[in-house]
Amino acid sequence: MSTEASSQSGLTHVWEKVEITLHAANAYENPYTDVEVWVDLQGPGFQRRVYGFWDGEDVFRVRVLATTPGEWRWTSGANVADSGLRDQSGAFRAIAWTEAEKQENPCRRGFLRPTGNGHAIEHADGTPCFLLGDTWWSTPTFRYRWDDDGIERPIGPEMGFKDMVRLRRSQGYNCIAMIAAFPNWANDGHPPHIELDGAEHTGIRSAWRQAGTQSAKDMHNEGGRPFLFPGRVPGYKDVYPDMDRINPAYFRYMDRKVDYLNAQGFIPFIEVARRDASQAWARFYNWPASYARYIQYVWTRYQANNCIFSPIHFDWAHLSIPSRAYNEPANAVVAKGIPAFDTLRSCNSAGSSLINFGNSDQNKWLTMHQIGNLRHHASHWLLTEIYHESQPTRPALNGEPYYAGWPPGTPILPGTEEADTYCRSGMYGSFLSGGLAGHIYGAEALWGGDIEPAAPYKMWDALQWRSGAQMQYLREFALSEGARYQELVPNAQLVYPNQTHEWEGNRGWAYCARTPDKSLFMVYFEADCPQSIVRGTLYERTYHAQWFNPRNGEWTDIGPLTASHQCEIKLPPQPTSEDWALKLTLVP
Repeated sequence: MSTEASSQSGLTHVWEKVEITLHAANAYENPYTDVEVWVDLQGPGFQRRVYGFWDGEDVFRVRVLATTPGEWRWTSGANVADSGLRDQSGAFRAIAWTEAEKQENPCRRGFLRPTGNGHAIEHADGTPCFLLGDTWWSTPTFRYRWDDDGIERPIGPEMGFKDMVRLRRSQGYNCIAMIAAFPNWANDGHPPHIELDGAEHTGIRSAWRQAGTQSAKDMHNEGGRPFLFPGRVPGYKDVYPDMDRINPAYFRYMDRKVDYLNAQGFIPFIEVARRDASQAWARFYNWPASYARYIQYVWTRYQANNCIFSPIHFDWAHLSIPSRAYNEPANAVVAKGIPAFDTLRSCNSAGSSLINFGNSDQNKWLTMHQIGNLRHHASHWLLTEIYHESQPTRPALNGEPYYAGWPPGTPILPGTEEADTYCRSGMYGSFLSGGLAGHIYGAEALWGGDIEPAAPYKMWDALQWRSGAQMQYLREFALSEGARYQELVPNAQLVYPNQTHEWEGNRGWAYCARTPDKSLFMVYFEADCPQSIVRGTLYERTYHAQWFNPRNGEWTDIGPLTASHQCEIKLPPQPTSEDWALKLTLVP
């Protein structure tokens, strides 16, 4: 969804990318570090400076959009005296999408924002958005093959990126999580992590090596790798790139996939880099300015796409600088007014982004929280803590819950009902613990882009595991009362018994959330839960009860249940020993 603005005037739609191309009149030794370009954009109710980026040779681009219908004008500027970059101007006119066009593609409803109460998200036109995402972290690389033709290929070794998107769209997904660049990952015989606390820089076993791979996976694409060589790390100049010399060709290849996702109604969640690059970056480059420049590059490149941004993939605290050290470069970028169109900003976390990055007095950049990477039911309380403790109130979700097939060697085989059960625990347990923004699925092989013959599972295997298809039923459950899920307040104590002594597991626990007026209760029982009681109801009032089957999305009426004088409802036994969800709605 883009408009090339070479004519400097034309017709576009609101929330549709308009690309302004500028050509430098002068030559620069390193345009990435030496030149900053922008346009001052004006439209109905809007007046902001929108920064751009270098795209190779003498080309600079500024990607803008109209947030409302009407006439829009821009004038360019730069931090260098360059007649090709300064004092250029243009205009365009934006019209609204029709309702039918919005229904065809929800991205046309506008960028995502927190709901009025801050706990969920919606499009700019007020339409609820419940994210269902998948973790395709290496999306920008060759591992997710791009085919220019329109041929539909079956899920299998011949599939491409478009075929994968087509499948997930049919299953109700609307979000793909990716990492923009793995700058220190290549099949070069060296691990991706470099230990910097000693005189010698020795390789450290990474999660990949624990999985049996002796070096980092190759993460290039048709444009090459994201940064140029040689780098500055002593002893590793040919394997660790120069973080101050970017390769725009790599990101042009990524552009096609981000645009395609938007065209299919998907919201890309773009994290700029993984935390294992940070130690060398902080030691051998001008931290935080060098890292802030890179954040700015990615965010300005995709600021006119309907996305969610992140300054770091902080999945694990090991082999990284301290988590809160990322606040300084990210805060600096946001202080400049980047991204210009208020794109939501979040972060995959090592436990909880609230714990990792602090509250708003420390991070100015974060506008949506996440938990992740603990992968058992004892971690869901972190979402409840975010619900009550985040200042200001921010939406949240679980970005890396239980992964089918992870860790390598797990006795719980992916594709089995046991693995599916654990995945569903992550889905429903997270949602009812405060993850009202949605949920992001993950699986072994998908997150790593596994296509090698030696990999125990391939991406096409993981795409066909039932747990991935069952994500669509979570949205059906959440939105079964329309936007009322946005009002839910998590409180597991409203259902009891709700816990066993099995701390790091995904069986036997129960979760509950209700609206403040006590007219709607939503409950989830993991497998093997006993018959339970819901409390905190209205005094002696009658509720309509329904079981929800998270395996197939089917509802079963229980009928009316009346609360006691102690404001409790004794529920009937679950239909089976499997996991079940429940909804209680007040009878008028």
